[in-house]
Amino acid sequence: MAISREVFVLDNGAYTAKVGISNSEHPRVIPNCIMKAKSERRRPFVGDQLEDCRDASGLFYILPFQKGYLVNWDVQKNVWDYIFSKECCPANFSETPLVVTEPYFNFPSIQEAMTEIFFEEYECKSLLRINAGDLSCYNYKKKNPGTLCCLLVDSGYSFTHVVPYIKGKKLKQGIRRIDVGGKMLTNHLKEIISYRQLHVMDETHVMNQVKEDACFVSQNFFRDMDIARKRDKENTIARDYVLPDFTTLRRGYVRSIDPVDKAGESEQQQILRLNNERFTVPEIMFHPSDLGISQMGIPEAICHSIGVCPVEAQPHLYANILLTGGCSLFPGFRERVEAEVRSRAPDDLDVQVTLPANPVTYAWHGGALLGQDSEFSNMTVSREEYEEEGHSLCFEKFDI
Repeated sequence: MAISREVFVLDNGAYTAKVGISNSEHPRVIPNCIMKAKSERRRPFVGDQLEDCRDASGLFYILPFQKGYLVNWDVQKNVWDYIFSKECCPANFSETPLVVTEPYFNFPSIQEAMTEIFFEEYECKSLLRINAGDLSCYNYKKKNPGTLCCLLVDSGYSFTHVVPYIKGKKLKQGIRRIDVGGKMLTNHLKEIISYRQLHVMDETHVMNQVKEDACFVSQNFFRDMDIARKRDKENTIARDYVLPDFTTLRRGYVRSIDPVDKAGESEQQQILRLNNERFTVPEIMFHPSDLGISQMGIPEAICHSIGVCPVEAQPHLYANILLTGGCSLFPGFRERVEAEVRSRAPDDLDVQVTLPANPVTYAWHGGALLGQDSEFSNMTVSREEYEEEGHSLCFEKFDI
């Protein structure tokens, strides 16, 4: 039975934090970092304050997360202070329970510090620390009530995780991690563009937008490489990317190379010519060895993960593959994963890959639903319990 209660959900990702009270329709998505701009040296921009910045070229990022784990507490604390402030998402923790996410296999020392900050500095009434994947799986089960299993593929900023869930519980020996995420793809794109046409190594913010606007996942890599080698009209892949100048244009955009499009545009615009970079960058998720990372690609990791699960669960896992995380937004990503898993899976099994409408906020919505569950209060640790039993109770209750 569902209960109507307000819960504050903080999906604390390495790239963005998704935050809000559970009864709001959508969370706020706030960059989880502090940025400094060349144009305004004195003022640091915390989270989404970047919108106030006049010139976002050459941004310097200070990140709380490194390689997927929370290591810089000062930065994280500044971002959280901003998030919980009146101007962002005011939260009354003395009355509202808090759900906060953390990565799989998070280090015990980080878990302890996190619990301490929320109970002692933010004075939380009750706390639930949980993996974002658990919330995504919960959301999926609510939307598909008959399903027993779900295989989560979470392609985030630092890593891609493949996690089998059987009857709502993650099977830890089936978890596979690929050290490729959005950060690596952006960095790789910066290196290629800097080598081929224009020095953009300091332009992380802009190149991240180029990646989001122009890249796609190829359905047939070698055929697309052949097309990218052609000239003029025969090359249907090449595009121009108009870079922002931060006076008339805040965000760049993709346009075709057709001369008709260029009429009436100013000569001052800086243009990047994008060709095979558009699909070779996301290809790293399928072949990490292209960058010298000797790990499996996503489809192979999916089959490997399902292979270690109980035989009776395997057909259900193949039929319920769920994609979340920002990298799953590349056009063609779902189709490519489905096609490659289909080619590797046993012929008699059904393969279905689901991409939610918004894979970035999917876990947050799962947290908002979980807050209404009748079991929710049994999952949390209250302030009184924490003061009495300390960290040992949190390690016992929170399955990270």
